[in-house]
Amino acid sequence: MSKVTVIIPVYNEKDTLKLILNKVEEAAFAGLDKEIILVDDASCDGTIQIMKELEDKYKIFYHEKNQGKGAAIRTAVSHATGDYVVIQDADLEYSPSDYDKLLPLLINGQADVVYGSRFKNNQNTKNFILKNKIANKFLTLLTNVLYGAEITDMETCYKAFKREFIQGINIKSDRFDFEPEITAKVMKKKAKLVEVPISYLGRGHEEGKKINWKDGIHAIFTLIKYRFTD
Repeated sequence: MSKVTVIIPVYNEKDTLKLILNKVEEAAFAGLDKEIILVDDASCDGTIQIMKELEDKYKIFYHEKNQGKGAAIRTAVSHATGDYVVIQDADLEYSPSDYDKLLPLLINGQADVVYGSRFKNNQNTKNFILKNKIANKFLTLLTNVLYGAEITDMETCYKAFKREFIQGINIKSDRFDFEPEITAKVMKKKAKLVEVPISYLGRGHEEGKKINWKDGIHAIFTLIKYRFTD
C-alpha cells in the first residue's frame, strides 16, 4: 500500500501537541497508509517530556539546540519513507481534515506539489490577523512577480509533495525562510503545482505564534536571492 509521511516540526507546543496528533490520527488519508515524524527543535516548556511518552508510537527526533522550522523539516524529510510528504504545524491553525483535499492530486498524478491555500477559502477571512494577512498577500505577490507564478498563498504551512521531489531539493534555510525557499525552488524546477482551498484558524503571538516581522524581511531577501542563485 502507498504511504504518506506527515512531518511535524515542534517547538514549545505542550498545550497543543497531543490535540493536533489526535486530529492527524483521525484524518482521512485518501486510502494511504501513514507514518508520522516529529522533530523537536529544543523545546523548553515541557514538550520534550510529552514527546518522550510517544516514542513507541511515532518516529521522533530531537535537536540539541534551537535551529528553526526549516532545520526541523530538513531533518524529518531525510527520514521520510512515504510516497508522499505533508507538512503539518504542531499548533491548531490548520486542520488535518484537509489532507483528503491535498493528497488525491498527488496520487492521481495531477500535481508534483500541492499547496493548501487559506485565501481560496472565503470562510477564512475573519480568521486572519490583519497585519499577518497583509504580509502574506505581499509576499505572495512578490513571489508571483519574481517567478512568473499565479499562486495565492506562498506562506501556507500545508504543502504536500511527492517524496522523491522534496528529497531532491537541497533545503538550506533553517528558520521560517523555508517557505519562500521551497516555493522558489519548486517554481524554478517547473514543478506541476496545484492549490486547493483549506480551512484556517489563525492565532496571535500571545497564543504562541512565533513568526514575526523580522521573518517577513528574511522572506523578501530569500525570494530575491533564489530568483538569481541556486
